Amino acid sequence: MSEHRRKMPQSQPPSGGRAAARRAAQQPMGRRSAEARDVSTGSPSSGYGEERPYGGRAEARRAAQRGGGRRRAPDGGAGGHGGPGGGRRGGGGGQGGPERGRAGGRPPGRKRLIDYPRYDKYGWRRWMPSWKLVTGLFLAFFGGLMGAATLAYAWVEVPNEDLAAKAQNNVYYWADGTQMAATGGEVNRQIVGIDKIPRHMQDAVVSAENKTFWEDSGVDPMGIGRAVWNMAKGGETQGGSTITQQYVKNNRLADQSQTLTRKVKELFISIRVGSDLEKREIMAGYLNTAYYGRGAYGIQAAARTYFGKDSDQLNVSESAFLASLLKGATYYDPAGSPEIDPKATADANTERAALRWKWILDEMVKDGHLPPAERAKYPTFPKVQPPKKNAQLTGQIGYLVSTAKANFINNSDISEQDLAQGGYRIYTTFDKKKVTALENSVKKIYTEFIDPKKRPKTDTHVQFGGASVDPKTGAIVAIYGGTDATKHFTNNADQTGAQVGSTFKPFVLAAAMEYGVRNPRLGKVQDSTTRRIVDPDKSRYSGKNKLKIKNYDGTIWRDEKGEEWEQVNDDDASYGPMSLREAMIRSANSPYVQLGMDIGIDKVRETAVKAGLRESSLVKANVPSFSLGISDPSAIRMAGAYATFANNGERNEPYSVKKVESKKGLEYEHKAKGERAFSTAIASNVTDVLRDVVENPKGTGRKAAIPGRDVAGKTGTTDGNNSAWFVGYTPQLSTAIDMYRFDDNANNTKRKFESMFGTGAQPKIHGSSFPSRIWNDYMTDALEGTKVESFPEPEELDAEEVWGGGVTSPTPTPSPTPSQTPSATPSQTPSSTPSKTPDPSKTCDVWNWPCDNNDNGGQDGGANSGNDNGGTSDGGVTGTPTAPTPTGTDDSSSSSGGKPNGGTTGWLDGG
Repeated sequence: MSEHRRKMPQSQPPSGGRAAARRAAQQPMGRRSAEARDVSTGSPSSGYGEERPYGGRAEARRAAQRGGGRRRAPDGGAGGHGGPGGGRRGGGGGQGGPERGRAGGRPPGRKRLIDYPRYDKYGWRRWMPSWKLVTGLFLAFFGGLMGAATLAYAWVEVPNEDLAAKAQNNVYYWADGTQMAATGGEVNRQIVGIDKIPRHMQDAVVSAENKTFWEDSGVDPMGIGRAVWNMAKGGETQGGSTITQQYVKNNRLADQSQTLTRKVKELFISIRVGSDLEKREIMAGYLNTAYYGRGAYGIQAAARTYFGKDSDQLNVSESAFLASLLKGATYYDPAGSPEIDPKATADANTERAALRWKWILDEMVKDGHLPPAERAKYPTFPKVQPPKKNAQLTGQIGYLVSTAKANFINNSDISEQDLAQGGYRIYTTFDKKKVTALENSVKKIYTEFIDPKKRPKTDTHVQFGGASVDPKTGAIVAIYGGTDATKHFTNNADQTGAQVGSTFKPFVLAAAMEYGVRNPRLGKVQDSTTRRIVDPDKSRYSGKNKLKIKNYDGTIWRDEKGEEWEQVNDDDASYGPMSLREAMIRSANSPYVQLGMDIGIDKVRETAVKAGLRESSLVKANVPSFSLGISDPSAIRMAGAYATFANNGERNEPYSVKKVESKKGLEYEHKAKGERAFSTAIASNVTDVLRDVVENPKGTGRKAAIPGRDVAGKTGTTDGNNSAWFVGYTPQLSTAIDMYRFDDNANNTKRKFESMFGTGAQPKIHGSSFPSRIWNDYMTDALEGTKVESFPEPEELDAEEVWGGGVTSPTPTPSPTPSQTPSATPSQTPSSTPSKTPDPSKTCDVWNWPCDNNDNGGQDGGANSGNDNGGTSDGGVTGTPTAPTPTGTDDSSSSSGGKPNGGTTGWLDGG
C-alpha cells in the first residue's frame, strides 16, 4: 500500500506542468538546480530530487562549456516521454529520445559564413581550418594579388629615357679643403641606332645574358625564382634579371639600390616596357646605356675605348669580349683594377675575360647564332687597347684620384658605375706639401743617377714607389705612384708584385715575442704554456752562411723534391752565434729563417696580418724563405704595418678619404677603427731594435738617420737584386719607399722584374742606397717645423734565453755570462755604443760577439770601410773569418735565397 502510494506513475506528466518546467529551467546551475531539474523533468534516474545528476558538478560545468550558454536550444523545452531533451541549457532527452550530449544536444548557434573557429569541432580540432577555408583564403589572396597587379600595371608610368644619365663632375679636395681635381667628362656615351649594332653583338649578349629575350614578356619568372633562391642561400643578389629589366634599371630608373621596393618597381615597369616597346628597341636601349668600364657607357663608347673603332665595325670576337664586360668590368677588363680589388689584377682579369669570351662564343654556336666554321676563325683572345688617362690627371694627381676612388668604393655602398655618373665631392687625406716633397725626392735621385739613354741595359724601366701614413690615425698623407699617371700604367704605391725582402723581418721578430718558439720535444700543436718567448738580446741564433735549415723539432727541412735547404747571407757573409738584435742590424738572413721555422710560418703570417698587411698579398706556401719577404705587399700596406709599431702596437687601417658628399647630402664618412694589434712591450722592443738598424754605425739603414729625431726602420733587398726597399718611421710618420725595374707596358704579356745590377752606375742596388736616401730626404722635408717626439722606452719582456740554428748553450744550465756580456749592452744603450765592437786584435770566440779579426778591407761595415755591407765576421764553429770580395755596396739586407744542398739555386728567398 505504502509502496504504491510513494511510487510516481511513469505515464503521469511531470509535476507542476509548464510553469514548473519553466521555473526549473530558469534556476541557476549547480547541485541544487540539477536536482530540481531532475525532479521537474521526471527523469527516471532520480527519485523525488534526492539523487545528484550523473557526473556531478564537474560534468555540468563541462557540459555548459560545450553546448551551454544563454542560447535556447532549437527544439525547446524539457523532453517528455519520447520527446527531445531541451530547456534553456539543452537538457537530456526523455525516455527514448535522442541524447545530444550530457551538456545538452547539438552545439549552440547557427553555422557562420566563415566557419572559424569550427562549428562542429571540439578541442584543438576547433582551431584547425578546414580545407574549404584554406582554399577559399588562397583564392581570395591570389585574386586580390592579381587585381592589385592589374591596377599597378594600369597605373604604372614608364619614366622618360636617360633621366638617370646626366653626368656631372666629381671634385676631389686636398686635406686642407682646397680643390685638387675636377674629373669632368668621365661618362663617355654616344647613342647609336640598332642598325649600327652588329647582329653578332646582339646575339652574344642574348647567349650570355638572356637566352629567351626574343620570346619572353620582359620578365623571367624562373630566373627570378632562381635569384630569390640564391639570395635565400646567401648567394649573389642578382642573376634573375632579363635584358629588359636591366635596360629599365640602367635607362629608366634613377634608383640603383638593391631593395625590394626598387625590384618591384622595376618588375612592373619591365612588364609594361616589354608590352609597349619592340624587342629591337629594347636591345638598342640596353646596349646604349650599359656600363663597359673605363668610364664608357654604351656600345659605341665601348668600341672606341677598347678597340679604337666604331660599333658597326666590331667583329664576332670583339663583340664577345664586350659582352663579357657586362658581367662586371672591374673583374673582366684586361687592364685590371687592383686599386678597387686586389684580386682584380691585370693577369687575373685577363684570364677571367679570356675564359668568359671563349664561353660566350661557344654558347653562340650552341644557340644557333654562330656557325662552327665562323667560330673557328677566332682561336685567340682579341687584342685590347690599354687605358687612356684623363689629361686633367697628369703627374701625381691621377694616382691620388685612383687611390681615393678605390678607398671610397671599397668602404661604401656607392659602386664604380655610380661614381662614374659624377656629382660627388670627395675630401681626401692627401697633404699637398708632403705629396710634392715625396715627388721631388724621387725626381732628385732619378735625375742624378738614372740615365736610360746612357745605360739602356741597366737604367730602362726603373720604377720608384712610395707611401706615407700617419700612425696615429691611419691617414695616407702622400703617395708616389710613378712618373706620370697619364703615361705610366701602374700605381706604384699600390701592389705591384715587388717583393719586400728583409723589410719583412720585423714581423718575424714580433711573432717571436708574441708567440715564442716551440718546444722541440713536444708535438706540433703547442699553446703559450709550452712555447718560449724570445728576447732580442738574450737569445742566440747562428748567423752562419749556408746554414742548413731545420724544422722546429730538429729534423732537417726538405722541399717537395726531398732536397735540403741551406740559407745564404748577402754576399755570402758568415757570422757566429748572434742575438736577434745584431742579426737585424746586419740584416743577416740565417738567424731569421731558422727563427721563423721555430715559431711556425703560420704564426709569422698571422703576425704580419695583425700588423696590417693583407693576407691576400702574402705567399701561401710555408717555406723557410717566407720569413725573408718573398711576399709582395704594397707600399701603402707596408707603411701602414710599420705604423702599427710606431703607434706602440695600436693599428689603424690606412685610408685616403675622409668624407664624400653629393646633392643628396653626406654619402660616406670615415670612422676611426683603431685596435690593439700588439702589446706595448712587443711594439716598443721592435721599435728599439729597428732604431739600432738606423742609428748603429753598422746598421744597414744608417743613411736614413735624421739628426735630432728618433728614427726606426729596415732595409730590404731581394734575391736577384730585383727590388730594394726602405721602410721606416718616426712617432709622427711612417713611410715606405721601394725601387725596382719592371716593364709595365700593357701590351707586353711577358712582363717580368729585371735585375738592378749596374743600375744607376752602382754594382748592386740595396735598400740602404737609393731607397734610404729618398726616405731621408722626404722625411726631413715632411717633418720640418713639426714637434720633435721620442719613442717610448722598451718595456721588459717576460722572455727566456733561446738558442737556435744549431747554437747550443755552453753549459747545460746557461750561465748569466752570455746574456750579460756583451748582449745586454745593445739593449741598454742601443744607439750610442760604437765602442762595443771588440778589439780586432782579439781572437774570435763562439760566445764573444760581435767579433772581427780584421778591421780593414771593408770587412766591418764601418765608416772607414770600402764596403758598407755590414762586414763578414765569421760565424763558423772554428771562428775562422771569411772575407768576401768588397763590392762597394752599402747594405747586407738582401734576402738572398737559400740553396738546396748540392749548390743548385732554390726558391727566390728575399723578395
